[in-house]
Amino acid sequence: MINNQEFTKRLQKVIDFYGESASSFAEKIGVQRSSISHILSGRNKPSLDFVLKVLSSFPEVELYWLMNGKGHFPSQGHKIVEKQISEPEKTSATKIEEMSKSDNKSIDRIVIFYTDGTFKNFEQS
Repeated sequence: MINNQEFTKRLQKVIDFYGESASSFAEKIGVQRSSISHILSGRNKPSLDFVLKVLSSFPEVELYWLMNGKGHFPSQGHKIVEKQISEPEKTSATKIEEMSKSDNKSIDRIVIFYTDGTFKNFEQS
């Protein structure tokens, strides 16, 4: 029999390991967000279909570890590849103009994103 509280802790560990939110995790495995919420809150127990979806979407998760806590996570048989996010290229306005001229293309729109989450949209009139 599955210890629901321990399963919930392991599922949360998987979600945290991949840097996902509950809703993005649900989307990746193909279930409704409420399914994740109900499992994490202890309201529902995971179905076999749910467990299989986790395993097929995240091959580093071992079945026995997820179900019983026995084994390893991430799986020692899989090599974890870290996602690297490259810095956006910093470009001056003159460089942008030169790039558009060399490609024989004209600029239609420029969007500037600020660190506070706001943005400005400049469109060709």
